[in-house]
Amino acid sequence: MQAKDIMTTTVATVQPETNIKDIAKLLLDRRISAVPVVDPDGQLLGIVSEGDLMRRSETGTERHPSWWLSLVADPEERAIAYVKSHGGHASDVMTRDLISVGPDASLEDLAETLEKHRIKRVPVLRNGQLIGIVSRADLLRGLVAFRAASGTSADDETIKTAVESALLDAAVRHEFLSVVVSGGVVHLWGAVESDAEKKAAGVAAEGVPGVKSVHDQIGVLPASVRSVMWAE
Repeated sequence: MQAKDIMTTTVATVQPETNIKDIAKLLLDRRISAVPVVDPDGQLLGIVSEGDLMRRSETGTERHPSWWLSLVADPEERAIAYVKSHGGHASDVMTRDLISVGPDASLEDLAETLEKHRIKRVPVLRNGQLIGIVSRADLLRGLVAFRAASGTSADDETIKTAVESALLDAAVRHEFLSVVVSGGVVHLWGAVESDAEKKAAGVAAEGVPGVKSVHDQIGVLPASVRSVMWAE
């Protein structure tokens, strides 16, 4: 099983010129902790995380070094910190020094990367282009789905792509869904807004050629959550 088998492919992204307030709203609406920044061709430029937005002038949380520390501080570092706390676009605050993996990275490599760099997620790139993200949760789902007896078949990636396409055709909101395929067995994780969507997701996955069985781990979001999720 590799990164391409467990990665989340329905990744929300922003452009370098995206406004900071729009990014904050996206993180809240999608209930995610970070969002990749890509150019028009899908090339990954950086990532904006919740941490990148914690020290902001609008909220009065920017750092204020003591006067004596300001005297010895490196001018370039001070300028960078100023842009980070006052800049209005993704390109101003995004983390540029990124760790990434390829689609063929093994689960062991993924676990080592997340642990070594103390990160919660890692972008999956093909020729520099963002094709997915593997989070700690995705890795755990992959471990659960893995079957030593069957392993990962050569068709698992094809089945995963077909299942994700079938979910779209079934009009199932996929923002909070993750698909993992191991040995032709489809594991559906995440949450949807209704029992009807949950049923549709299962039916859609079962109808994909090559699927041996479907393990449905999808939950239904409470009405109280749904009522505010997409509110402006």
